[in-house]
Amino acid sequence: MNLANKLTIFRIILVPIMVIIPFLGIKGEIFEIPITYLIMDLIFIIASITDKLDGYIARSRNQVTTFGKFLDPLADKILVLTAMILLVEIGKLPAWIPVIVLTREFVVSGYRLISVEKGGKVIAASMWGKLKTVTQMIAIILAFVDINAFGDCFRGTLSGFPFVLNLLVTVIMIVQTIATVFSGYDYLKDGKVLLKD
Repeated sequence: MNLANKLTIFRIILVPIMVIIPFLGIKGEIFEIPITYLIMDLIFIIASITDKLDGYIARSRNQVTTFGKFLDPLADKILVLTAMILLVEIGKLPAWIPVIVLTREFVVSGYRLISVEKGGKVIAASMWGKLKTVTQMIAIILAFVDINAFGDCFRGTLSGFPFVLNLLVTVIMIVQTIATVFSGYDYLKDGKVLLKD
């Protein structure tokens, strides 16, 4: 097994560790942010870095494998959706956001399966797909350190830095949701020829 695939597996292993952290009863805060959230955020950041690193290593060393092609996007989906569900669990994110992301992933995965079955046509990632990926990572990283819930900035209860951070998280999370919908639409549009029969 090459290094890129090992990094992908490492990223998947980090997911259950991130899930277990809230149950460990870690006490304390840093700048009013619970240490538990900071640890989960750190794990998410490390996992996100391995996402970029494994792809770079696989391409630069010409070590792209079928195993990697299968597992890498799956690891990304598991990581992002787990982080979003944890944010819902701790009251920082409304459930409808991960529901939209999950629906898009099911649609895209279904289209990819049909594409492979019909001859392996690859539907390239669009600008919306790339925007979705970047904004998802940024929004999740910032959401873990935002002590307020999604949209609190619009309720008139925040001021100063907490307001700015919450506004940033809320706006980027909305942008990633819009990008998720449009990237899913791109797959439906570009892949409709696959369903003609």
